[in-house]
Amino acid sequence: MPIYGDEQRALQERFDTSNLAAAFEATIFSETIDDDNRTFIESRDFFFLSTVDADGWPTVSYKGGPVGLVRVVDERTIEFPSYDGNGMYLSMGNIDANAKIGVLFIDMETPRRLRLQATATIIDDQATLAHWPGAQLVVRATVAQTFPNCARYIHQHERRSTSQYVPDDDGTQPTPAWKRIDMIQPFLPTAQQDLAEEAGGTITGAEYTERLANGTS
Repeated sequence: MPIYGDEQRALQERFDTSNLAAAFEATIFSETIDDDNRTFIESRDFFFLSTVDADGWPTVSYKGGPVGLVRVVDERTIEFPSYDGNGMYLSMGNIDANAKIGVLFIDMETPRRLRLQATATIIDDQATLAHWPGAQLVVRATVAQTFPNCARYIHQHERRSTSQYVPDDDGTQPTPAWKRIDMIQPFLPTAQQDLAEEAGGTITGAEYTERLANGTS
């Protein structure tokens, strides 16, 4: 796929980076995932997903889960799960509307980052879903290109713990506090309206705000 358009080339010429950009185009861009990048991708437990809706508006989402959240099926294909969220299905709906996605993998400790662009589809067959307990859908994407980015502006962070909400091996996870808010209850999917009582009862919006402030949401 073309790497640069007229707009990028104009800026490269303006800032005298045309030769540098051409060198990168010839060396760091790839249409496949090599063994080193495969290892890096499959060692991640989060990534950022960029999608575009039917009107051309982009959105970027943080996606977190267990280590191995993204599976490299082969050198041109990746898969990753979509877990229970806020019910809006922005990313999944965007993939249905416009299959092109961008994926950013970051190691905040080393640091390191890798970009990936691909064409995606949504899968919900049981055999594929079984690979990720708790997943509602799975995204399968065909890679168009991968390329590493300079990591000098990545602020180093130390990983502390895995989110308690990552589904376990049986696909179960705790009920998030926002689903226990009394005003939210009538709007939850029918199957989830009893979860608040099982988790300790409903809470008010003010109680939820207090939980957020205390980091217990």
